[in-house]
This record gives sequence, C-alpha cells and structure tokens, in this order.
Amino acid sequence: MHLIDTHLHLWDLEHLPYSWCAGIPALNQSFRLHDYLAASAGTPITKALFMECDVDDPRQLDEARAIQALADAHPLIAGIIASARPERADFPAQLEQLSALPKLRGLRRVLHVAPDAVSRQTLFRENLRRLPRLGLTFDLCVLARQLPLARELVDACPEVSFILDHCGVPDVKAGAGALDPWRDEIHDLAERPNVHCKISGLVAYTAADWTVSDLHPWVDHVVTCFGWDRVVWGGDWPVCTLGAPLSRWVAATGELFSGAGTDERARLYHRNAERLYRV
Repeated sequence: MHLIDTHLHLWDLEHLPYSWCAGIPALNQSFRLHDYLAASAGTPITKALFMECDVDDPRQLDEARAIQALADAHPLIAGIIASARPERADFPAQLEQLSALPKLRGLRRVLHVAPDAVSRQTLFRENLRRLPRLGLTFDLCVLARQLPLARELVDACPEVSFILDHCGVPDVKAGAGALDPWRDEIHDLAERPNVHCKISGLVAYTAADWTVSDLHPWVDHVVTCFGWDRVVWGGDWPVCTLGAPLSRWVAATGELFSGAGTDERARLYHRNAERLYRV
C-alpha cells in the first residue's frame, strides 16, 4: 500500500538562509530532493507534500517559488504548504502572490518560535479566515504546552481546515509521565471537526534506543480521538533523522498499524491526504 508523505522538508543553504539550522549541527547542511529520493528508496512513498522550513524572513515567497520550480520538474512533489505571516497587515498581498503557485495547497506559520500572543491577535485570525475560499489548509505547528492556544485558534476560525503537526509535539522521550495533560488536550482538540492530526515527527523526540512500543501510546490515542478519517501520515524528513532514518520510521509505521484493517490503513496512508490537500 502506497504512502503520501505530507511533511517533506527540503532546504539548500547555498540559496536561501535558514538561521535556525545553526543551532542543530546535524541539520546544518543542505537537504535536497536527490537526498530525499535516496532516503526514501525502497519505501512505498509515491508522493510528497513540501512543508515550509521556517526560512529566514522575508524569504517565504522565494522558498515557495523555488519548490514550485522543483515540482514542475519532478512529479513526486504533489503540493506545497508554504510559509506565511498571517499576523502582518501585508498578508493579503503575500497570500495573493503565493496563490499564483499551481501546487500551493496550504500555509503554515511555525507558532512555537513565535510569542504565544501571535495566534491570539485579531489580525492573525482574520487573515486565516481568508483561506477556505481559496481551498487552502493551515498546518498547526505548536508545542504540547501550546495545545490550548491551538484550540482557541481553531474555535476562532471554524471554517478553516487545520492539521495538527507531529501529534502536538508530545514529550515521547519522557514516556508515560508526559501523557497528561497532552492526552486531554488532544481529546479536546479532536472534538473540533475542522481539525486533522498528522502522525509525524515522533521519532525526533524519542530516546536514541526507542522501540515501536514507545510510540504506541501516543499514536493510539491520536487515532482513538481523531478517528481514521482525520489522520494523515508524514515523514518529517530530514528532521526525523534526529531519531531514525526515514526508512525506519516507515517500517515503524507498518508495525504500529499492522492490526488495522486495509481500509483504515489506506485512509491514513493516502486517502485522507488526497482529500485534504487535493493531491
């Protein structure tokens, strides 16, 4: 059964600046499409959506245009989730420019690197409400402690389709002791029908000697809360390599969902992504 990777990062430090990489030596290098093709070789990944990489301000449009050119040349890239700044007054102009890209499918503003007040701004919320008429989604990238903020944002924008990245970034490494209050926050967020959850990123937050059993409590709870129709899968390459090669995360996914039915796995692996991101 094939996989759609809804969370592929690519960056080229020779062409665009990503200052945050300097603080993570393992990621402070270029990761290009040919590197991903090598990393995903032998896996069932057939399509991928590029996920913005928090490029330095104000290069968001440059990044999206570069990926559009890459997608024009390589059919693997089925869509683009671009970086944007909904908290700014010039967001409508930014949105208009981004919307000219044929592969644009959604936007993301990394909220865990911004002050918590950003997503509470009236302007931020008003600008997000522009997305549905363009058929665009918004990926929620927040830390576990910020899940209440995510819930507030979702409630303020009920027509927007949100995707919670990385299961809300739980502290997997800490084990069962970190399940709460994350567990209740995920349950509350899942009660909002306009929210999906992306099963991704978890291996980057585990101990070096992690096993599939370490991931089960987090993944199982997400599926229980969101159901099979509101979950998608993401590789989070190359960030996932902080905990495992992409191939190991794919293999772990197979183990995690070995007990699920064929239709259930198909929804997680590709059908939900096809519908949600229009790929």
